[in-house]
Amino acid sequence: MASVETILLNKGHSFFALKPEATILDALKLMAEKEIGAVLVMEGDTVKGIFSERDYARRGTLMGNPNSTPLKDVMTTRIFYVSPDQSAETCMAQMSDKHIRHLPVLKNNKVVGVISIGDIVKNVLKDKEELIHGLENYILGQEIQL
Repeated sequence: MASVETILLNKGHSFFALKPEATILDALKLMAEKEIGAVLVMEGDTVKGIFSERDYARRGTLMGNPNSTPLKDVMTTRIFYVSPDQSAETCMAQMSDKHIRHLPVLKNNKVVGVISIGDIVKNVLKDKEELIHGLENYILGQEIQL
């Protein structure tokens, strides 16, 4: 079973952040440029919130906030974190339970990456495929010995 650390080793530890004073438009441009669904909102090393496509849809457009609105006014402030040693399946359960799609990864109280539901699903499926392949080899090996 893959750990968060394994996922980050495969995808990279990079993450993208903006300051709370940055605007919705700043975030949308960064997300489009980097092809990501969310950015952290940070002051120095401290996470103040996260701004996602969902936040834009619900608190930006639908609430009538212009693209010049600061992220601090529309970001999600209730953030859930994971550590590098947690399993992908544990993260999937947390994401499903909390209805979230992105989890910042903290190590020694510092952000070392962000994982998404896509990262989790990809790794859980890879683990299942490897298990199935191993079982098929075991079964075929048993049949040959008969």
